[in-house]
Amino acid sequence: MSYYRILFFAFFATLLFSCSEEKEKQEEIPAESFRNEVAATEVQVALAETKSFDYLINATGKLEAAAQVKAIIEQPGYLIELSIREGQTVSKGDVIARLDPIEAQIRLEKANIALKNAQAAFENDKLGFQRDFESGDPERIQFLENQLKAKNGVLLAEIELKEAQLNLDRCEVKAPISGKIADLKFKEGSLISSNTELCEILSTNSLDLKVKVLESDISLISLNQKAEVYPISNTQTALEGRVTGINPKVDENGLVQVAIRLTSSQNLLPGMNARAVIRAPQSNSLVVPKDAVVYRSGRAVVFTIENNESKWNYVEVGKDNGKEIEVLEGINPGSTVITTNNLQLAHQAPVQIVTD
Repeated sequence: MSYYRILFFAFFATLLFSCSEEKEKQEEIPAESFRNEVAATEVQVALAETKSFDYLINATGKLEAAAQVKAIIEQPGYLIELSIREGQTVSKGDVIARLDPIEAQIRLEKANIALKNAQAAFENDKLGFQRDFESGDPERIQFLENQLKAKNGVLLAEIELKEAQLNLDRCEVKAPISGKIADLKFKEGSLISSNTELCEILSTNSLDLKVKVLESDISLISLNQKAEVYPISNTQTALEGRVTGINPKVDENGLVQVAIRLTSSQNLLPGMNARAVIRAPQSNSLVVPKDAVVYRSGRAVVFTIENNESKWNYVEVGKDNGKEIEVLEGINPGSTVITTNNLQLAHQAPVQIVTD
């Protein structure tokens, strides 16, 4: 009986050892077999190229008239004529308003009379120096004339006449520049004091966009550099512009003001918001499509293809223009980089290149 019991235990142990060995064999199946069984991820690819790279500097600001001047009424009086309205286009030198000229005309007449009286007194005094005036000495004659004119008030009367004429001329307010009328402040019949603003005139044929640019980007901007301007009213259409001014001062926020002159101002008005894109070409940059760069744990990664498998590459990226990214370190020129289905891609995963 003990013999059979020993034989049973031996058979049972052999059976357990066999199952354990079979399990170990199953666990030792190489990972390569699993990779062969996993379906390849379909990806699209591009080449990492060394080429000229347009870095795009984006900034927003407001449109301003290239010339914006206040029309000032210098002479006090009643506004008897106002021939303008807001939005009206005027040319430089056009009469845009008139003041009541009666008081200025009276002053001019009085100044004329005062000058004639002074000239009469001067001519009368000249008779006492007849011999000096007939001497033919030009220096002596000029000296006597100046002395007698000063004595009799001729010189002062001439200045007062010019002043009276100027005050009369100021009764007509003329446009200092060509442009459109804005912020008209008075109506006909208003009593105006001297040096009062009547309106503003905006030269809307030429507009400037004032934007703020990071101080780190200012070295990439120069005068006459091309820019694209997108008004908020029409974000799909780019207007051409050129950099016309760079403020040589950095503000408290680390920004520098840049002025861009638009080549066309059709359907635009001062005060409108707009976005500028300034192109700063960079030569000999290693560039990949923006979709080729993904971020894992806060670090930039680019997947390349080797032997139909994905390869994980940590990279250091530089400037970004919205479509392409500059790669400073991590991959070589000519590398085939994956641009699709790379967000959850693993290292050494099987991939299949597709064209569409």
